[in-house]
Amino acid sequence: MKNNAFGKERGWIELICGPMFAGKSEELLRKLKRLDYADVIYQVFKPKIDTRSKNEIKSRDGRKMNSFEFDHPYEIFDKILSLEVNPHVIAIDEAQFADESIVEVCETLADSGYIVYVSALDKNFKNEPFLVTAKIACCAEYVQKLSAICTDCGAPGSITQRIVNDKPSHYDEPVVQIGNFETYTVKCRHHHKVPGKPTEEKIKQFRNELKLKIKK
Repeated sequence: MKNNAFGKERGWIELICGPMFAGKSEELLRKLKRLDYADVIYQVFKPKIDTRSKNEIKSRDGRKMNSFEFDHPYEIFDKILSLEVNPHVIAIDEAQFADESIVEVCETLADSGYIVYVSALDKNFKNEPFLVTAKIACCAEYVQKLSAICTDCGAPGSITQRIVNDKPSHYDEPVVQIGNFETYTVKCRHHHKVPGKPTEEKIKQFRNELKLKIKK
């Protein structure tokens, strides 16, 4: 690696997060491609559960890059130790699909002098945080949150909407369901719907009283 590629003490975490269709993988690939010009060595990983592509990370604009797939995050350690040339940057795509040990893996890698790029969904279709992503965000030095476009109104789309039989998926449906355009879209906070999602009574009361107040 060129001496001036990273001019500071090495070892930190950079998180790219947001809903589906926001360009997270595109941004990750862009950051990695930029490293090629500085002769920086990197290794790419992704959870095996993501079956939309095999042994590669892929953006929706057609760009792709080879990756090592893992079942358990600790396999990342084994792969790094097996490499003939030690990488300087570790990239992990779709990190929300990994179990929570991925957080400690990222921390350990950064503590060991690696620059760690992580791409992940920040929230599930219920508009609830992916705990893995939330924890990585807390320990990351840099967090880049991207948004898409609401398909209803064109406002910033920050929430992934799952669609089943042309209707919003019910709250009780499983959190993880691998899919693409046929299953998911993006909405703003005003158009995102989750049938069956429980609501606290205080929140219901406030909304009802606010409607009455506005009508007066």
